[in-house]
Amino acid sequence: MTIGKTTKLSAVNTILSIVGEPPISSLSSTKNADAILSEQILDEVTREVQARGWHFNIVEDVVYSPDSTNTITVSDDVLRIDIEPVNNTSSGSNGKDLLLRGNKLYDRKNQTYTFTDSVKLTVVTLLPFTDLPETARNYVMIRAGRIFSDRMVGSEKHHSFTLRDEMQAFANLRESEMDANDFTIFDHAHTNRAVNRISVVDRIGH
Repeated sequence: MTIGKTTKLSAVNTILSIVGEPPISSLSSTKNADAILSEQILDEVTREVQARGWHFNIVEDVVYSPDSTNTITVSDDVLRIDIEPVNNTSSGSNGKDLLLRGNKLYDRKNQTYTFTDSVKLTVVTLLPFTDLPETARNYVMIRAGRIFSDRMVGSEKHHSFTLRDEMQAFANLRESEMDANDFTIFDHAHTNRAVNRISVVDRIGH
């Protein structure tokens, strides 16, 4: 028997096993209240985890242009945005402090939703559960299982994930993130600041 990656259905069935519920065969046709709750919690945790921003769901240098009303609207799958200083000048967004309100960009510094130029952003996107790497799926499943267990009366009588399980799954996710990004000691903010600081001679010269 071939063992594949964790699917949303298999994740829900694992969560159901916490309260001794039998597995379901389909998410779309089930009327099992526990299964429905399990899926809802799995979706909640999927959003929560991805909102942190990871290598697999961060997209850099995304250009957004204002529409006919001079507003910029982003899609529902955008969880967070960031604008880097290097992009402020190159994208025409110099002097703007941008944030996401609903699905629209808002310039907090100038207190307006109106844009006349395109902006270049780094965006954190929401991916479907099955588009996540396996380490992320496993962490989401275990965290969702713990939350489900906490919410269900009497679930402590059944096997449930422990905090140690969740911490180990998170450690595995962080390790895969480090591998994917090829981080080095120089990527740390404090190290980078020390390496790139202006020398005493240069400061005196200025």
